Amino acid sequence: MKIDKTLILKLEELSRLQLSEEERNAMITNLSDMLKMVEKLEELPTLDIEPLVYINSSVNIWREDEASEVISTEMALRNAPDANENFFNVPRVINLNKK
Repeated sequence: MKIDKTLILKLEELSRLQLSEEERNAMITNLSDMLKMVEKLEELPTLDIEPLVYINSSVNIWREDEASEVISTEMALRNAPDANENFFNVPRVINLNKK
């Protein structure tokens, strides 16, 4: 693929950008350099390489579900800005009556 001014103008339009002439020229250079790097990577022999699915070999590391110290309801509600009996009061975020 050739990176030229026509392509840059098309990309500029699609991305709703307004580039100066200097920025367009820099974009041509940068995108051309990126394509050269990709072409260089395509030269690597990868036929015998298995695709990487996970970064590490650890799979499903589970821990035991052990009960630990539990705080009381009173303690949990102590710093609540607004509470009602055993519950936190929060502002309504869904209006079900709205059409």
